[in-house]
Amino acid sequence: MGDTGPRKRREDEKSIQSQEPKTTSLQKELGLISGISIIVGTIIGSGIFISPKSVLSNTEAVGPCLIIWAACGVLATLGALCFAELGTMITKSGGEYPYLMEAYGPIPAYLFSWASLIVIKPSSFAIICLSFSEYVCAPFYAGCKPPQIVVKCLAAAAILFISTVNSLSVRLGSYVQNIFTAAKLVIVAIIIISGLVLLAQGNTKNFDNSFEGAQLSVGAISLAFYNGLWAYDGWNQLNYITEELRNPYRNLPLAIIIGIPLVTACYILMNVSYFTVMTATELLQSQAVAVTFGDRVLYPASWIVPLFVAFSTIGAANGTCFTAGRLIYVAGREGHMLKVLSYISVRRLTPAPAIIFYGIIATIYIIPGDINSLVNYFSFAAWLFYGLTILGLIVMRFTRKELERPIKVPIVIPVLVTLISVFLVLAPIISKPAWEYLYCVLFILSGLLFYFLFVHYKFGWAQKISKPITMHLQMLMEVVPPEEDPE
Repeated sequence: MGDTGPRKRREDEKSIQSQEPKTTSLQKELGLISGISIIVGTIIGSGIFISPKSVLSNTEAVGPCLIIWAACGVLATLGALCFAELGTMITKSGGEYPYLMEAYGPIPAYLFSWASLIVIKPSSFAIICLSFSEYVCAPFYAGCKPPQIVVKCLAAAAILFISTVNSLSVRLGSYVQNIFTAAKLVIVAIIIISGLVLLAQGNTKNFDNSFEGAQLSVGAISLAFYNGLWAYDGWNQLNYITEELRNPYRNLPLAIIIGIPLVTACYILMNVSYFTVMTATELLQSQAVAVTFGDRVLYPASWIVPLFVAFSTIGAANGTCFTAGRLIYVAGREGHMLKVLSYISVRRLTPAPAIIFYGIIATIYIIPGDINSLVNYFSFAAWLFYGLTILGLIVMRFTRKELERPIKVPIVIPVLVTLISVFLVLAPIISKPAWEYLYCVLFILSGLLFYFLFVHYKFGWAQKISKPITMHLQMLMEVVPPEEDPE
């Protein structure tokens, strides 16, 4: 026990040395095309295979449904441009955390990292794994709904598998990512091409009177947006690539302006493809939309669809796990999180504690939740912070005029996005109050309790509890701090 200090420092130095070549070789390797493909790869995920049904159930007609998909794409593009200004003005990693820190100070920033840790990341991980298991189960239960217990057990197994892969090896994680990204683009291409062929053959009857029967209320529109925007989630992750882009101030906005509309076009075309073979009612009754599409169009090779969708969703879940470690690591470094969560495995050089923690919380979410309620829960929290962050951009135009802004968006854009996010957060609560929003607010506010106990006042007894826990976990998992903590 006595020599843990020097030994830890040696291991620490070793882990720093073994990391160094990676960080230096990463820089400035990506051009514009790579930037666009990262954007398309990040955004297209399990959402487009799950959301069409929910968007349609909230709009109840083909026309408004397609309009919502287009509007979500526009919103994601505008949001991403605002984030591009923030990301080039404040060049620290960790997502919204440093932006909130600069704009409002530590409390909102802390609440963001807390909400990400407890609500946003684990619930998105849970949704993706549930989507995966629904698609895998669908072929085995043709024509009827798979039992919930089967879906949930399979989703839990997926979470376990992905957490394990990412805890064991960074390289394995990125190989898996490359294969699965290719798989998901293949399935998107198959669905779009077969849909266009069907359109050319004249299968347009489902588009006649496409606004008939639309029941649009404020609450329904905002819930449709929640589900549509879930499919675009990842538009705010593009700043992570600024460090690696060549000529980022030109290429980042360009990549966003080309990349996200490309995704939007794909999504609209996929929905159009679904409607060439299914009426609105049939789409709502389908257990897994893409599987139904495959059965009707690609038979006898229809097994391709669930297989590739499963690959795509696993890839998306792997991606969330992959980026998840970084945020906790930044918050832990600032002293805003339990230190051990930001530690790195000595042997594997992966942020194992963070990934294991996510896995546990995501598994807890799977037990009571279904996809719809989890998407609402996730979107509510996410848009609360997206709105705050973009409002921060407007605030900093006045309070931090001295900061350099290599990319500067017209002030109209952040104002518009802020107003839309206020609408998205308030409309569902007012029109269709549900338990998940209350839980979400409670979970986020409970972060304040931890903040004052462990971060702000640093009570002696709170430190006494957390220090031995950190030490034991460190020995159990063989993890060390990622770098010398700045004293």
